[in-house]
Amino acid sequence: MNMTPIALTIAGSDSGGGAGIQADLKTFSALGVFGCSAISSLTAQNTLGVQGVYPIPPSFVQAQIGSVLSDIPVGAIKTGMLATADIIAAVAESLRCYPQIPLVLDPVMVATSGDRLLAEDAIATLLQELLPLARLVTPNLHEAAVLLNTAPAQTQAEMQTQGQALLGLGAQAVLMKGGHAGAMDASDLLVTAEGITVFSAPRLATRNTHGTGCTLASAIAAGLAKGLELQDAVKSAKAYLHQALAHAEKLHIGQGAGPVHHFYSFY
Repeated sequence: MNMTPIALTIAGSDSGGGAGIQADLKTFSALGVFGCSAISSLTAQNTLGVQGVYPIPPSFVQAQIGSVLSDIPVGAIKTGMLATADIIAAVAESLRCYPQIPLVLDPVMVATSGDRLLAEDAIATLLQELLPLARLVTPNLHEAAVLLNTAPAQTQAEMQTQGQALLGLGAQAVLMKGGHAGAMDASDLLVTAEGITVFSAPRLATRNTHGTGCTLASAIAAGLAKGLELQDAVKSAKAYLHQALAHAEKLHIGQGAGPVHHFYSFY
C-alpha cells in the first residue's frame, strides 16, 4: 500500500484566504499532499491589511498538534505565524516529542501589507526554543535581520553571511529569501553546513504577492513529506511558486495585494 504524503501546518488563519493556514492547505493540495492544520491565531484580514489578531490559548494549540500527531503519520511540519512567545514555547514543547519529522520554520513577523504579526518579546523565544528544532528556516531579508539584530542584507555575500550566522544559532539549514532585494532576479540562498546553493528565478511584475512566503515554505514541506531531499524540495517549491505568481493575474481578489494562484494547473 502506497502511503499518502501528509503535512501539518501550524499557523494563523487568514480570513481573506491568501496567506496563513489557507495558503498552506491550498499549496499542500495543489502538490498532491494531504494537509492537516493546527491554528495558532485568528486574524481579521483581507488584501488591504490586517484588521485584528486573536491568539489561540497555547494549551489549545498544543491540543490540536497532539490530536493530529498522535493519530496521523505526518511526513513534514511547517510553522508560520505563531504570534506570541507563549504560543512559540508551546509549539516547541509539542514538537520536541517528534524529532524525526522535518520542520520547516517560516519566521513570520510582518504581513505583506506591513502589519506586524509577531510580538517583540517572542523573537528570543523563537531563537531559543524553535529554531534548534528546524530542518529549515526560511526568513526573508527583513526577518533574518530582526533575528540577528542587524541591518538587512544588501548583497548575496551579506545574505550568505547572515545565513551562516543563523546556522550558528542552531538551524540545520537556512533559505535566505532575496525576493525583497530589488534586483532583476529573485535569488534565494540555501545555506547548509555543506555549502551554498543559489536558486534564481526572473522577477515577476505582479501586485498579487500576498502569501508568497507561506506558499514557498509550505511547498518545501510538501516536498519533504513526499520524501524529497532538502535541495530538491526547495528547487521544486521555487518552481511551483514562480508559476503561482506568473498566473496570479488570472485571479481578481480584493482591492489590495491579491493572492498567488495556488491552483494555476487546475483552472
